[in-house]
Amino acid sequence: MIYFHIPFCKQACHYCDFHFSTSLKYKAEMLDALQQEITLRAAYLEEKTIHSIYFGGGTPSILEASEIEQLIGTVAKHFDIAHDAEITLEANPDDLTVTKVRDLRSTPVNRFSIGIQSFFEEDLRWMNRAHNASEAEASIKRVQDAGFENITCDLIYGYPLLTDEKWTSNIAQLTDNQIPHISSYAMTVEQRTALNHMISKGKTPAMNEEQSAAQFEILMQELRAHGYEHYEISNFAKSNHYAKHNTNYWKGQPYLGIGPSAHSFNATSRSWNIANNALYMAGIQKKELPLETEILSFADRFNEYVMTSLRTMWGINLKKVESDFGPDLLKHLLHESGDYLEQGAIERTPENFLRLTLQGKLLADRIASDIFWVEE
Repeated sequence: MIYFHIPFCKQACHYCDFHFSTSLKYKAEMLDALQQEITLRAAYLEEKTIHSIYFGGGTPSILEASEIEQLIGTVAKHFDIAHDAEITLEANPDDLTVTKVRDLRSTPVNRFSIGIQSFFEEDLRWMNRAHNASEAEASIKRVQDAGFENITCDLIYGYPLLTDEKWTSNIAQLTDNQIPHISSYAMTVEQRTALNHMISKGKTPAMNEEQSAAQFEILMQELRAHGYEHYEISNFAKSNHYAKHNTNYWKGQPYLGIGPSAHSFNATSRSWNIANNALYMAGIQKKELPLETEILSFADRFNEYVMTSLRTMWGINLKKVESDFGPDLLKHLLHESGDYLEQGAIERTPENFLRLTLQGKLLADRIASDIFWVEE
């Protein structure tokens, strides 16, 4: 798996704390650095067949189709890209013009992740999104009309302007348009964001946990009724439309992250590039990788497996825990999850997996934290 972090946006959403710049002045230099990093780090992944490439950010759809194709071409020089590889482009609705979508049709991109967030104008203005409500609707139609079928859309819930009626309407817009994959996240308030500043100054209300929980339940109920599988806490898909790339993240597969702030993982360590465009490019030009590396301890690897697998519909494989981490960790896991099993928040399947129930999905982070193993 290869992830590209494209660190450019037209403007800053009020809730976003991802790394990006609103200046495109050094876009050409950045694209050159991304290609150089692929060359410098080609040996990082032992598996040389790439089954998924993901363009995230930032706003990758700010790039021209030819620039995206150039990055994919550089990957192809160092890896074998599988014939059925999933190649995803995160896109803002305002970037998906008729011309841009037509141009992308001639590239290897075969999946879109469209950042809708809401179909309501006042909500989009409150978030400071770059697109408007009509562009949100039009972008989906343009992509579908161009022949793209593998589409996912993002929605956000749990913010002050979002009534349950508006939330149900947002969900219906996607199900009515037969979007095969939907990702949805509760609005969170990060420290270094405009939203946090607005709340601290009393310019907008704080987020309400009860509202978020209720709207998450509405989401699960509505999508289940429309035939979607809730295969990860924040992700829902029709059959055979799971995100290959993200599913492999949750299953602990190695991946290489390219670009400033991008993370990489190889099962025994994780690394992350510096979140500074100028320093990133300067390091790459000197052929010095601008990254930090953390060797994962035994506890880190166990806890990471617990955290990622518990979020999925498959759950924690108890046989894998015993074989990879030993009988003591299996005993720890079963002991710490005992109360949640009794409460009905976790269930043990006939195949010997521990997975969250509908009730448990509302407590996913707390449950994972409670069953982590802490080295003494």
